[in-house]
Amino acid sequence: MHPASRALRRAAAVVTAALLATAVGCAPQPEGPAAGTSPAGKTCEKGKLATRTGGKLTIATDEPAYEPWFKDDDPASGKGFESAVAYAVARHLGYGKDEVVWQTVPFNKAFAPGEKTFDFDINQVSISDERKKAVDFSAGYYDVRQAVVALKGSKAARAKSVADLKDVKLGAQVGTTSLDYIDDVVRPTRAAAVFAKNDQAKSALKNGQVDAIVVDLPTAFYITGAEVTDATIVGQFENQGGTPEQFGLVLDKGSALTSCVSRAVDALREDGTLARIEKRWLSDAVDAPVLK
Repeated sequence: MHPASRALRRAAAVVTAALLATAVGCAPQPEGPAAGTSPAGKTCEKGKLATRTGGKLTIATDEPAYEPWFKDDDPASGKGFESAVAYAVARHLGYGKDEVVWQTVPFNKAFAPGEKTFDFDINQVSISDERKKAVDFSAGYYDVRQAVVALKGSKAARAKSVADLKDVKLGAQVGTTSLDYIDDVVRPTRAAAVFAKNDQAKSALKNGQVDAIVVDLPTAFYITGAEVTDATIVGQFENQGGTPEQFGLVLDKGSALTSCVSRAVDALREDGTLARIEKRWLSDAVDAPVLK
């Protein structure tokens, strides 16, 4: 081939390649997930989540904030099991203590339908399929059982089985799995007394308006050890179904934060942080007779 012809062909090839490159660069490109993002394309980069307030993490709980979950009714102290868990999750997400904002939200409102004003809520809310219809949950941060508390020397305090509780006047806070255990497991002959707050349930127990109340086991230990000292833990219920009841962090339905918050909880469980927090704040709530 003549040298001039070869030169012309080479020049044409270069021009063609340049035009193709330009065309490819201008054409729409397929969008794949960037490194460090969730399948939905939402980043979990520390401190840069799409939170309610930029640069802040808004965490909600009820008022009063009961022990042993919180200390001295002060969620922001970092003391008490759930306060410590909340700050551990915040740190894992990249938010320091001064970047956490606490908000008061009633227990039932936390998992009711409707847009939330918080990034996540922590308030001994048990994960359930029914509640998942209205809100998202993180991975479980605590395995819990429900327990019965009665005044010492009472008929209810002598109960050894679920059947022994059928003729007992029981009470629990509205909207709780504690109330569900009364209605679905005990099935008492008298309707359960329902209270807006656990404080009201405890007062009813002291005043003899109910024979016993149902609360989660750590709360039962705190009530009998520090608040109603003439009360005793009658026993705890067996878990219903194949999986344990778990508390989860509550998020808005479809929240962009759910996967990131769940990853944080899973990481804290895997590295032993949750176990250390539990040992420090819930170590007294170790055992109680099982009611069958």
